[in-house]
Amino acid sequence: MLLFLLSFLSLGPLALRVAGIATDPTFSQLQGRAFVSGNWGLTQPGITGVSAMQLAVMSESTVIILDKTETNPLKLDDGRAAWVSELNLNTNQYRALNAKTNTFCATGSFLGNGTFVSSGGTVNANALTEPTEQIEGLQAIRLFTPCTDGTCDIVEDPTRLHLTSKRWYPSSVRLDDGSVMIYGGSTNSSFQNGANISNPTYEFFPPKNINGFNGVQIPNKFLNDTLNANHFPIMMLLPSGNIFVAANRQAMLFNWRNNTEVGQRLPEIPNGIRVTSPYSAGAVLLPLTPENNYTPEVMICGGSNVSDAINPLQLSSQTPASTQCARMVLTPQGIAADWTVEDMPQPRVMPELILLPDGRILIVNGAQTGVAGEHNVGDQIGESNADNPALTPVIYDPSAAPGHRFSSDGIPATTIPRMYHSTSSLTPNGSVLLAGSNPNSNFTTDQKFSTEYRYEFYSPPYMFQPRPTYTGLPATVDYNSQFQLSVDLPFMVDIILTLDCSFATHGVHMDQRYLKLKSILSLNRTILTVTGPPSARHYPPGPAYLYVVTSAGVPSFGHRTLIGTGASPPQ
Repeated sequence: MLLFLLSFLSLGPLALRVAGIATDPTFSQLQGRAFVSGNWGLTQPGITGVSAMQLAVMSESTVIILDKTETNPLKLDDGRAAWVSELNLNTNQYRALNAKTNTFCATGSFLGNGTFVSSGGTVNANALTEPTEQIEGLQAIRLFTPCTDGTCDIVEDPTRLHLTSKRWYPSSVRLDDGSVMIYGGSTNSSFQNGANISNPTYEFFPPKNINGFNGVQIPNKFLNDTLNANHFPIMMLLPSGNIFVAANRQAMLFNWRNNTEVGQRLPEIPNGIRVTSPYSAGAVLLPLTPENNYTPEVMICGGSNVSDAINPLQLSSQTPASTQCARMVLTPQGIAADWTVEDMPQPRVMPELILLPDGRILIVNGAQTGVAGEHNVGDQIGESNADNPALTPVIYDPSAAPGHRFSSDGIPATTIPRMYHSTSSLTPNGSVLLAGSNPNSNFTTDQKFSTEYRYEFYSPPYMFQPRPTYTGLPATVDYNSQFQLSVDLPFMVDIILTLDCSFATHGVHMDQRYLKLKSILSLNRTILTVTGPPSARHYPPGPAYLYVVTSAGVPSFGHRTLIGTGASPPQ
C-alpha cells in the first residue's frame, strides 16, 4: 500500500508548523503526528466467495480476491469451481471472475495505466480447471482493469501472453517507468526453495530489451546466495530509483537499470532471523516526507530463526516465532549504523504491516508459533505448519520514542485465525480489511484451521470522528503539477495525505508506500492547492488514494487517482 502524506502550508500562522528539511539522517527523522485514541470497531459483514490468499483494492468500492484452484462452492457459468472473485465493499456482494490458470502463490502489481497484473502461480489441477496448453499457471500473466459496472473480468491468453520462465512464489515491484519487475521464485512447488528448483532470475512486464537481455529472464546472484528460504522476496522501490531487496537473512540495494548491486551487501537481518517464506516476516517502507528529505527507512517485523537446511519434518508447529522488529535508514550513514532492533509484544510469523492515514502501522494476522505452509512439519495441526494464531492486532507508532511504540489499547481481538493464505489491506474509507486463511491443500470445513471465507473490518477510532471531505481530484496527477481541491474541513486541520492500496499475499505487500506531498491552504480554508510527487522514483506511475487529514489525525475518504499521465508503460 502506498501512502502519500500531503503537508499543508497555511498562509496564516499555521505555516510555523512546517518542519525543516533533513539533509542526510543517520537515524529516523520521522515527525510525530497526532492520532485519535479510543476504541476500535470490529465487524464481520459477509464472505468473499473464495478464500483470500491474495487481495488488492481495485477501486473506491471493489477488491479483487484470488485463491488457488479449489472446490469452492462459488461456481463459474460453466459449472467449474471459481477461485477468483470481486468483492463490493459497499454492498458486501461478490461475483465470480473467470481465471484460466492456477493463481496459487502468484504475485501482483499495478501498471502505470492502472491495470492490475497477476503473474506466476502453479500447475493447474486437472479436476478443477481445463489444462491450458503447456503454459499452466507457472508462466501465466493475468490482466484485470477495474470497472464500475460489474462487467470487467480477468484477461488471459496463455499461448501468446506469458512469462518467459516458470515462477512459483515470485515477488514483483512497480518501477518508475510504470512497468513491473517480476523477481525470483521456483520452477516447481515445494515447502521452500532449493537449488534444484530455484529460478534465480528476474524479468519485466511489459518485456524490456535491457543489458543484453531482449525480453527474457536475467540471472541474479542474490537469489542464489539466499537459498533456501527466499520465496516471496521483500522488494521496495526507493527514491534513488534503486530497489531494496531482502530474502532469508540477507538484504541488498539493486540497480535494475544496469543489473548491478549497489555497493556492498547490507548488514544481515539481526539475530539470525529469516524473513521470507516459509519463515515469513512483514515489512514496510516508513513514511517518505519533505521533512526527512524523502529518506527511505525500512522496517521488518517477525519471522523465525529456525534452520532452512533441515528436513521440514524436523520442524515444529510449536516453535516460537520471532518478536523482532528491525529498522534501518537506507543512507550511507544509516547503513553504517546497522539495524535498530526492538520487540513486538508477541511473536509473529506471517504478520502483515498496514500503513494507516495517521502515519502509524497496524500489525495484524499471523501465528505465534510454527512456520508458513501446509502439511510439512512433523507435528502439523490438521494440515497447518503453524499454531497459536495472533488474534490481537498491534498498533506501531514509528515516530514515538523507543519503548513506547507498540500498543493494543482499545483494539478488540478477532475470533478468526488468520494464518497461512490470509491477507489484509487498508481500504479507501480508512478501515482495514482482513480476509482469508486456508492452511490446507483444498477447501475444507473439518480442520481446526479450516478454509475461511469470512472477512472483517477493523475501524480505527478516527472513523468515529467528524471527517473532512473534498472534491476536485483530477483523474490523473502528474509529477510536480499543481491541482486544487475544494475542502470542507473540521476545526484545526493542518495536513492531508493520499494512500495507494497495493497487492497483498503471504504477508508481503507489493508496492506499499507512504509519500507526503506539499500543499497550500487558502486563507478562507476552502481551497487546497496540492503539488504532485517530486518524481516517478518517489511514487512510480500508477493508482493512488488521496486523503485529507486533520491535525488530530482524522482522514477523509480516500479518492482514487492515477499518478503520472495514465499512459501504458513502454513496450
